[in-house]
Amino acid sequence: MTKRRLAIPALALAALLGALLLDRADAWAQGLVADLSDHFVAITAGFTGTDVLLFGAVDEVGDIAVVVRGPERNVVVRRKDRFVGVWANSDELTFESVPTFYAIAANRPLGNLAPRPVLERNQIGLRNIRFNAIEADVTEVEKARFVDAFIRLQKKQRLYSDDLGSVTFMTGKLFRTRLVFPSNVPVGVYSVQVFLIRDGEVLSAQTSPLNIDRTGIGAEVYLFAHRHAAAYGALAILSALVAGWIGGQVFKRR
Repeated sequence: MTKRRLAIPALALAALLGALLLDRADAWAQGLVADLSDHFVAITAGFTGTDVLLFGAVDEVGDIAVVVRGPERNVVVRRKDRFVGVWANSDELTFESVPTFYAIAANRPLGNLAPRPVLERNQIGLRNIRFNAIEADVTEVEKARFVDAFIRLQKKQRLYSDDLGSVTFMTGKLFRTRLVFPSNVPVGVYSVQVFLIRDGEVLSAQTSPLNIDRTGIGAEVYLFAHRHAAAYGALAILSALVAGWIGGQVFKRR
C-alpha cells in the first residue's frame, strides 16, 4: 500500500458531515462530531506509510486538539553503562500500558489551548503522557531519566513526535486534519481522540478506533515468524546458506 494523498473538497466534506450528524446525534448533542476517512489501514509488502483524514464539526467556535495513540503495551527500558571499555545493560525499568505510537495535532499551540493541568489530565502533548512504572521503589528522578530515554528512542524511530500537526478550520465550524503514519507503524487498534476546548477547558471529547494490520503474504510471513520462531530462524539460515552456495557457483563459472 503506497502513501496516499487525500483531497476532499469543502462541499463534499460538508455532505459527509451532514450524514455523520444524523448517525451521531448523541455526539452532536455534546457540541462535537468527528470521523475518519478510513478505519482500517492495510500493511502490505510495499507499504511505505499512509495518511488518514480526520474531519469534523463543532456547534460553536472553539479549539480542537487531536491525539493519536497506538496500541498500549508494557515496555522495558534499559540503561547502558561502560564496564571495562564495553557497553552493557546496567539497569532497567518497566512501564505498563505505554502507547507504542503517539501523535498530536491542534489548531494552535498547546500552550494557548488550556492550562498545563488540563493538558496533563487529558494527556494532550508528548510530555503529558502518563508513564506508570511497575517497580514501586524507583525515585521520580530515576523514572524521569528512563522516560526521557524511551521518548528519545521512539522519536528516533518516528513513532513519537514533538511536531504539532495542523488542524484547519474551513468555515469556522468545519475542521479537518491529516494523520500521518510511517512505514514502521506498529500493528494493532489505535485510538484517535478529538477534544473540543473552549476557554481553557475540555468541553467534549470523542474517540474513534483505527485498526492497522498486515495483509497478504507479508501477514502470513509475520505470523509464521512469531508463532514458529525456531522454524522461521532455521529456514532463514538455510535460505542464506543456499543463496551463498548459489552465488559461489555462479562466480566459479565466471
